[in-house]
Amino acid sequence: MPERNPNPPYKRIATEEAWASPELFQLYMKELEEKNIDEPGFHSLYKFFGGTNPRAQNLARRIQTLGEERIADMDAAGVDMQVLSLTGPGVQLFDPATATALATRFNDELAEEIAKNPDRFAGLAAFSPLDPANAAKELERSVTKLGLKGGILNSHTRGVYMDDEKLWDVFEAAEALDVPIYLHPNMLPRDMVQPFLSRGLDAAVYGFSCDTGLHALRLLVAGLFDRFPKLQIILGHCGEALPFWLYRITYMHTHISQTGRYDGVKPLKRPARDYLCENFHYSNSGVADAPPIMYVHDVIGAERIMYAMDYPWQYEPSETGILDDLPMNDADKKLFFEGNARRIFKL
Repeated sequence: MPERNPNPPYKRIATEEAWASPELFQLYMKELEEKNIDEPGFHSLYKFFGGTNPRAQNLARRIQTLGEERIADMDAAGVDMQVLSLTGPGVQLFDPATATALATRFNDELAEEIAKNPDRFAGLAAFSPLDPANAAKELERSVTKLGLKGGILNSHTRGVYMDDEKLWDVFEAAEALDVPIYLHPNMLPRDMVQPFLSRGLDAAVYGFSCDTGLHALRLLVAGLFDRFPKLQIILGHCGEALPFWLYRITYMHTHISQTGRYDGVKPLKRPARDYLCENFHYSNSGVADAPPIMYVHDVIGAERIMYAMDYPWQYEPSETGILDDLPMNDADKKLFFEGNARRIFKL
């Protein structure tokens, strides 16, 4: 195992680091008891994380604190700063009006916590995707009044994806504010989850990437980036496998869109590959492995790939040693660990 550089010529900024307000975690536990919402993926995941398993209790404790334990964990891993976001499904589990009210409270709470340690934390704003006008207003308030650095979209909201133009207010606001939206996984929606559940493939092992990659492609094919050409979306986990499909996605979408086979698939202004290379940034969250990171680096570009740990869900202090040893030149390694995050989040 490579040893971590104790004095690297860069700061390590981790860009997909999860947090849950204790109030939100209690709302999740209440839903487990009352079962008012038909989301089996959510119930499967949080039944474990709200249970008595020692690993689950460890994670539940860590995700609800932004204090001394988290900072000590960062120091132990050599992480200088975390970009914090409300963990999936965030406020998106709840009805739109409730989600809007909760997003406002949690964004205020996050900003207050960041103010206590501004050199160690930055944050992304939660919003209610199915309440479009208020989602845009909350993103604007969070960026201009609270100093948050973009928005967190935990994929689908009760099975609804954001490729419907009626929901695009928040993307319009993000482009106008020049801030990114981090498209983060959610538990698989009810209509998709069943084939994954019986073999434990529904969450981070595979299901998260299936859902989030699907969402990203739905946005792309819907023409989101033709409407908002400067908009930037961030994908974690080395792009939820999409960079590895660049050729086939582009080839097939080009031909399908020209045939008129699907009413919802029209030709775009640019090849699909161009959007994935120019309207997306990528983090390596949860992937401390040189080959996939270097593939994104080489194919998408050095200015499009950045570091993330996926704390606390995948807290591995040794991974920074592995990544210090990436076969990048010094300038690109500084971009990976620090420069790209500073640029896109304006840190």
